[in-house]
Amino acid sequence: MAGDPRRWQIGLVGYGEVGRILAEDLRQQDIKVSAYDIKLGGEQGVPLQEHAAKHGVTLATSHAELTAKSDFVISAVTASQAVPVSKACAAAMNQGTWFLDFNSASPGAKQRAAALIDGAAGRYVEGAVMTSVPPYRIKVPLLLGGPGARELEPLLNAIGFAARVASDKLGVSSAVKMCRSIMIKGLEAMVIESFTTARAYGVEDAVLASLTETFPAINWEKQGAYFFQRVIEHGRRRAEEVREVAETVREAGLTPWSAQGTAERQAWVADLADEGLFGPKGTKEFARSADWRTEADRILAKISRAK
Repeated sequence: MAGDPRRWQIGLVGYGEVGRILAEDLRQQDIKVSAYDIKLGGEQGVPLQEHAAKHGVTLATSHAELTAKSDFVISAVTASQAVPVSKACAAAMNQGTWFLDFNSASPGAKQRAAALIDGAAGRYVEGAVMTSVPPYRIKVPLLLGGPGARELEPLLNAIGFAARVASDKLGVSSAVKMCRSIMIKGLEAMVIESFTTARAYGVEDAVLASLTETFPAINWEKQGAYFFQRVIEHGRRRAEEVREVAETVREAGLTPWSAQGTAERQAWVADLADEGLFGPKGTKEFARSADWRTEADRILAKISRAK
């Protein structure tokens, strides 16, 4: 395997929003990038193919094909697929190939994934993405964990990542991420529930004024619009992540009442988005309202019709 990370062949498993951003930033450095996504075989794969062609990314036809020719594999899929992807990649893993698990999975899931990769002579490192990727792109704060984390850290940072080691022990980085997500994803769900209910009663201005008085550092209008946008656009992925959050809570011995509720609310919004309530998916107008009230009114109209 090449020692200089700028000469690596990097394989991306998952060519969604995160995978495409990483591909763009890596290709700008003339680093070789290949990608595989289960959506490539259907209609949803057309924009992925167009993106790959535009940025010079080679598309693989399977996990095995991607892994076999990669020096470094990044898994950036939905939380529920973290372990299955590790298993699929392990089947074709070359000795010493780095495997960075970018997924929002529980500590237990990360440990199971690591056992598969390490058992195939690969080098598994867990990664915990600590905030939304789009504003930071490749430099999104990234916590690393596992026995190989300290060796991988400078290699990642040499190609633009903003990684730092949280622990040599697997599960610590993901525990930080999961506990943070209890708050962040929970706040998203609470804002949608609170603001939409306030809108139904016509008291949204009073509610926002009260929140501003209590938390003056937050612009609740802008925060509300941003939360609605992100959940409408990514609620399905967020729901899966929060189900992993709930599993993390269970692994600690607690009943995940809050996390379970958050997952249900995120999934509920995702269902509405799939129905086209917020505009046609794949267009510039989808989930891009500057005013959260527009989306809340759509939700309330849907509820009214269902009565």
